[in-house]
Amino acid sequence: MRRLSVRARITIGSLLVAVLLFTLAFAIIRIQVDGLLTAVNTTLAEADLASFRQDVLSQPLEPVDPPANGSLVYVRSPSGAVQVNTMPHDIHLVVNGRPAANEQFTTKTDENVRFVVVGYRVNTSAGTWSMWAARSEEPTDLALSGLDRVLLISLLVLLAGFAVASWLLASAALRPVARLRTRAETLSVDDQDVRLPIGEARDELAELARTLNDFLDRVSQSTQREKQIVSDAAHEMRTPLAALRTQLELAHDDFGNAAELERQIVSAEWSVARLSSLADNLLELSRLDAGASGAASASTDELTSELLSAVDRARLVALPRSVEVTFSIDQPGQDAGRVAIDAGAFGRICDNLLSNAVAAVATGGAIEASLHVTRTSVRLVVTDDGPGMPADFIPRAFERFARPDDSRTSATGGSGLGLALVHAIVVAAGGTALLRNRDRGLEVEIVLPKM
Repeated sequence: MRRLSVRARITIGSLLVAVLLFTLAFAIIRIQVDGLLTAVNTTLAEADLASFRQDVLSQPLEPVDPPANGSLVYVRSPSGAVQVNTMPHDIHLVVNGRPAANEQFTTKTDENVRFVVVGYRVNTSAGTWSMWAARSEEPTDLALSGLDRVLLISLLVLLAGFAVASWLLASAALRPVARLRTRAETLSVDDQDVRLPIGEARDELAELARTLNDFLDRVSQSTQREKQIVSDAAHEMRTPLAALRTQLELAHDDFGNAAELERQIVSAEWSVARLSSLADNLLELSRLDAGASGAASASTDELTSELLSAVDRARLVALPRSVEVTFSIDQPGQDAGRVAIDAGAFGRICDNLLSNAVAAVATGGAIEASLHVTRTSVRLVVTDDGPGMPADFIPRAFERFARPDDSRTSATGGSGLGLALVHAIVVAAGGTALLRNRDRGLEVEIVLPKM
C-alpha cells in the first residue's frame, strides 16, 4: 500500500469507504423490506383468526365454522379437542399441545420453508380457547432473493462509477501539488521574503501553503533564536573565560607567594564554577526545548525531600552573610499524590529560586520557602526581603539571558538563565510560574498540577 501513488491510495480508500457505506445502506434496505413483508404476513394471519375469535366469544359452546380455502388455522376448544386444523404437518407438531398464549413467532418446516405463526388466547365463559394461524414466508423469501440480485448489481455499478469518479477527482485535486512542490524547491530559510503562493480559494492546498509558510516562519524564528542564544552564550562566557585566563596568568606570577597563589586559585575556581553552571543551564534548556522531559513523575514526599535538601544548601551559601533561610510545609495526609515532574528537576527549581533570593537580600536578610500540597496541585512559594525587581522587568524575567539594568544578580555575575530554566521546567510539567513584588522583597510562585 505504501508503494502506491497518492492518487491510487485516495481512490482505493474512497472505494473501501463506499463499499462499507453502500453495503450498510443495502443491508438496511433489505432488513426493512424483510420486516415489512413479515409484518404483512403477520397481519394476514391475524385476519385469519379474527372470525374465529369473534365466533367463540359470541358462541363459546358451539363448534366453530371451517376456515376459508387456503387459510392455515389451528383451533383447540377449552376441553382440549381440536376443532379446526389446516396446518401443515410440521407446523401442527409445533402448535399441538402448545399452551394458549398471545404470541407471534417464526418457524421452519423440514423443507426449510419459513412460516410466521400468530397465536391467540381467548377467554370465554366456557373456558379458554387456543388458536393459531400461519402464513408461509416463501413468497417473502422469493421477493428478498430477487431484491438481493438487484441490490448486488446496483452495488457493483455504483462502485465502478464511484471508483472512476474518485480517480478523476483525485487527479484534478493533486495536479496543483506539483506546481506547489516546484515553487517550494526555490525557497530558502534565510530569505524572509520568499513564501509559497496562497491561492484565493479556501481549499486544502491553500491551507497547506499557509501551514508551510507558518512552518518556515517558525524555522526562521528558531534559527534566529539559536543564533541569538549562541551569541549571548558566547558573550556570557567571554567574561569568565577572560577572568580565568587573567587569574591563571597572575597565579604564574605568584608561585613564590603561597597566600596570593591560593587567592588566585580560589578566584579561578569561582570562574570555572560560573562557566560550569552556565554550560549546565544551557544543556538543560536545550534538552527541554527538544522535548526530552519524558514521562517522569515524582511523589509529593519526594518533592518535599528535594525542597529540604535545597534549603540546606541555601543555608550553607547564606551562612557567611547571616541570611536566615526558613521553610514551611503544608501537606495533609489525604492530599498525597504524584506530579508530572522529575524529582531532580524540582530540586533544580528550588536551588535556582533560593540561590537568586540569597544573592538578592542584604546581609542579615530573610528568605522563606513554603510548599503547599492540595488535592489538585503542589504550590511552591519563595519570598525574600530583598529589593525586589523593577516592575517593567517582571514580564521579561523568564526570558533567557534577561537581566534588569539594576540586576538582582549583578553582584554575583548571574547569567540570566536561572529563571528561564525554572520556567522551562515548570511549563514542561504543565504548571505555571509567577513573579510579583511585595511591600518588601520578591515572591515567586510555582504551581504544578497533580497527575
